[in-house]
Amino acid sequence: MTVRVGTFLPDFAPGSLTARRATVAGLEAAGVDHLAVGDHVSFVGGSGSDGLLHAAHLLALSDRLPVHVGVYLLALRHPVPVARQLADLAALAPGRLVLGVGVGGEDPHEFEVCGVDPTTRGRRTDEALPLVRRLLTGEPVTSDGPCFPVLEARVLPAAGSLPIVIGGRSAAAVRRAARHGDGWLGIWIPPRRFAEVTGQIAEQAAAAGRADVAWRHGLQVWCGFGAGVEAATAPLAAAMEAMYGLPYSSFARYSPAGRPADVAAFLQPYVEAGCRSFNLIPRAADQDVALAGVAEVRRLLAG
Repeated sequence: MTVRVGTFLPDFAPGSLTARRATVAGLEAAGVDHLAVGDHVSFVGGSGSDGLLHAAHLLALSDRLPVHVGVYLLALRHPVPVARQLADLAALAPGRLVLGVGVGGEDPHEFEVCGVDPTTRGRRTDEALPLVRRLLTGEPVTSDGPCFPVLEARVLPAAGSLPIVIGGRSAAAVRRAARHGDGWLGIWIPPRRFAEVTGQIAEQAAAAGRADVAWRHGLQVWCGFGAGVEAATAPLAAAMEAMYGLPYSSFARYSPAGRPADVAAFLQPYVEAGCRSFNLIPRAADQDVALAGVAEVRRLLAG
């Protein structure tokens, strides 16, 4: 059994390129399996970062580490230019990109400022996903879909088998993963529900003629590191409340905090439920403490 543990960088934007390169090198040396990035155009007052742009940056900082995008708001973009970006990244860093796709929606205004009706985000994603898949083969694609009509669109070079995992907790997300995904990326759910969802995906995929998928199911987890639970919770709670505009109590039951052994113990039931990949979103009073915590969690789960 292989369990892979990756991490978001605690504070991506500030700092010099030299510092970020050193951070990535340290994570690689510590055995962390991959890096992760998010994606928002204008979230809750304007915050965010472009997922594919930041993935490209991190891919350039390491010759080995994969980058997982968790998750990309495909509904905000046209699938043809997205396929172009993905094909370029696949050519520049072969086999090192995993694209997570979700519908978002926690901030409807983010969709509105992009000229997208937030109520259409599921339909747009369902239409765009198979178009992106087909475009990545390098073959000409024609579609008369209501959201993204295209005529003889083609993107070369072909990207090959780029892994796409689907995020979300709804029944629609489960169907999307079964029909279009190579895996599912959960968040804010108990281990029992994780096992239920992955079982549902396998059943629905088999019914759709996709019984031979090598599933790569994972979990995205906010976590805090410190000398104890209280010390670890404070920076975690502050970060989550600033991000989501909600009290930390809304997330506490799914957001472990404490020493690395505490976080690893929290994640172990998910491993037993079939989770094989974690994207940790670590927070601590000090960035080095956060990243050292991720590396230790990886060591504990891998052992």
